[in-house]
Amino acid sequence: MRKKINNDYLPNGVLTIPAHPRAHDSVKIVYNGLLLQNGATQVYAHAGFGADWQNAGDYRMTRSDGGFEAAIPVIQADTLQLAFRDGASNWDNNSGKNYTYFIR
Repeated sequence: MRKKINNDYLPNGVLTIPAHPRAHDSVKIVYNGLLLQNGATQVYAHAGFGADWQNAGDYRMTRSDGGFEAAIPVIQADTLQLAFRDGASNWDNNSGKNYTYFIR
């Protein structure tokens, strides 16, 4: 059975559902981190795969009760790399380490 929520980065305000997505799944990202806490009214998830951020793209997140949310298609196995930016181009990249999730 797969863990439903990955809260490895919960102290930073980032979680994923499901916890361990598989290639060709969709993963829900919930963000209520630093950018939201500093008043961001729009947040984008910057996502890519593998150490080289292959197939990278920006996903506009939707405001919700939990913060901001987006569904990201998992287009390849390896790792999902995430960073977040607001409309003023301020970034939350986990102090340069990014938010990394393993894909099964």
